[in-house]
Amino acid sequence: MLTGIEKLLFGLLMLFSLVASYYTFGQVVRIVLRGQGKLNFDHLPQRMMTGIVALFGQGNIIKRRRLASIFHWGVAWGFIFYFLVNFLDILEALITGFHLPNNIITNVYDLLADLFSVAVLAGIIFFLVRRFGVQDKALKIRENVLVHPKARDQGGINRDSLIVIVFILLHVGSRLLGSAFINAAEGPNPWEPFASLISRGLVGLPESALTAGWHITFWVAVGLVLLFLPYFPYTKHFHLMVGPFNFMTNTERTYLGQLFTLNFEDESIEQFGAADLFDLPQSQLVDAFACIMCNRCQEACPAYNTGKELSPAAIEVNKRYYIRENMAALANGGSINGETGNGSGLMLLDTIISESALWACTACGACIEACPVGNAPMLDIMDIRRDQVLMASAFPDQLKVAFVGMERTGNPWQSKESRMEWAASLPFEVPLVEENPDYDYLLWVGCAGAFNPDSQEVVRAVATILHEAEVSFAVLGDAETCTGDSARRAGNEYLYYEMAMGNIETLNAAGANQKKIVTSCPHCFTTIGKEYGELGGHYKVFHHTQLIADLVGKGKLHLNGKSLEKVTFHDPCYLGRHNGVLAEPRTALAQAGMTLLEMDRNQKNSFCCGAGGAQMWKEEEHGTEAVSMNRFKEAHHTGAETLAVGCPFCMTMMKDANREEGDPMKVKDVAQIVVEAMR
Repeated sequence: MLTGIEKLLFGLLMLFSLVASYYTFGQVVRIVLRGQGKLNFDHLPQRMMTGIVALFGQGNIIKRRRLASIFHWGVAWGFIFYFLVNFLDILEALITGFHLPNNIITNVYDLLADLFSVAVLAGIIFFLVRRFGVQDKALKIRENVLVHPKARDQGGINRDSLIVIVFILLHVGSRLLGSAFINAAEGPNPWEPFASLISRGLVGLPESALTAGWHITFWVAVGLVLLFLPYFPYTKHFHLMVGPFNFMTNTERTYLGQLFTLNFEDESIEQFGAADLFDLPQSQLVDAFACIMCNRCQEACPAYNTGKELSPAAIEVNKRYYIRENMAALANGGSINGETGNGSGLMLLDTIISESALWACTACGACIEACPVGNAPMLDIMDIRRDQVLMASAFPDQLKVAFVGMERTGNPWQSKESRMEWAASLPFEVPLVEENPDYDYLLWVGCAGAFNPDSQEVVRAVATILHEAEVSFAVLGDAETCTGDSARRAGNEYLYYEMAMGNIETLNAAGANQKKIVTSCPHCFTTIGKEYGELGGHYKVFHHTQLIADLVGKGKLHLNGKSLEKVTFHDPCYLGRHNGVLAEPRTALAQAGMTLLEMDRNQKNSFCCGAGGAQMWKEEEHGTEAVSMNRFKEAHHTGAETLAVGCPFCMTMMKDANREEGDPMKVKDVAQIVVEAMR
């Protein structure tokens, strides 16, 4: 129990903490609200449950760094429980005669408080040693990446981490020691095993010393919380609150990295994409406050892993530090350079990301998948690319060839040949929609399938499977044009919009909105099936591996299954990670008799081939190696004879890498392997 003077001082400290916290937390709110769009609070009960699951599950953090994740769970759950501990400690200290009743609930509470105290302390010591003792390289950002000077050169990240570590050590350690003083004075509590153990060293001290010890530890434990609370928004420890909020308020997406169409019909809109900090959506400003700077996104990024200048973690770190350095000005409607207007005065290019890093992104979504607090650095990159292409007309020269090809010939290859050339060598007729209007499946050939020789073989294999399984299908032929995926990921949203609207009109005229579509390209699969809906084009789209697995399961496709050839499967980013199609390709390979040898990075943790995000149409940024070569070496290391793919981009990249390594493997699409098993 606190003395009268202590209660007065504690009340004043609490008042100061609440007023100061209202100010600093309010700054965060005002800064976020200056962003574009809005945070989502519809279906609030469901969203709150999402936030609660994220809070206790810690964003499925266990997916990576399992040992560190286990310690983090201990720290996180302990700190969550400490909200109750601190509240009850304050009540007991301030209210005369207030004590928890002596029952089993109180006993369990005492036990949990004791165990969580030790779990938090053990976890914090682990992280202290990991960052400052071992100096784990995973927690650092490579020197060629653009990082805010105060984050790197002046040790800002390490200093921020140390402040949080010291705060938690003192807060939780003092509370545990305070319980030990009580146990020493009143006798050991069997429900507090660790506090009782510590109390053995305190037994024998004068009662006045034990009382003074409790008072000191109370003030350190609870007083630190009240002093630290207003500072919360300035530290990375803020992620404990903002991470779950981020999950709760994020825009619902039909797939992992979904982009949303810009409104080109609204003439009042003067800015497309993001040039200034406040051109970003509010949810992506929340990302900066949610970031724990753990670098898990960086660890998953194919560009970073191959020596490029891009680090998804650096994007969030830079946003956070520029905001923190100018918190008051930005919160009060000003800018970092003192200019008036709606902007922040912080231009994103060359402050949060370099030009080379901007164009190194493969839009694979690995950073989004890896992040335990719901951040999406990839979306920042896509927004900045939109600004560069649509507003500044600044983009790699090689992309102009692809853009012009899509505009003039309907394909990035700029080919003027017929889109039906791929079918010429088949021993059966491939009907056009006009010839078979009652088709069950529309086979979407795609630009690669129409014009790339390797991908033509894949489409022929898919058509053969459909023919042998007696599936009624048809194609659009020369009426088909590029979906606009590469244009969109390169930032040319208007070109994507024009191509999407044209394709929607063509597909609807062909009755595809009443039928099913199958394609061998995950990018077409995603764009038509998951993105055209926003523009009024609603279609049931299947990847060919899904259809193959279904046909085999229904007994419509018979495979010999006796090959027993060793194969490893490369999960395409836009099939596996973005859309969760993981089992079907493996089922098809197994039915074809293949012995599957998994790469270390597989399924949703798959490594990119290097062609996504419009990389297919441009030179790869300078780094230590090509993304495709990094992935191919991993495939070869499995000892498999065949590298199976399910995407025309992956086919091209893996075949090129295989050729460069001297053709040690066979690179085939799943459909080609299935056709061989049919024979």
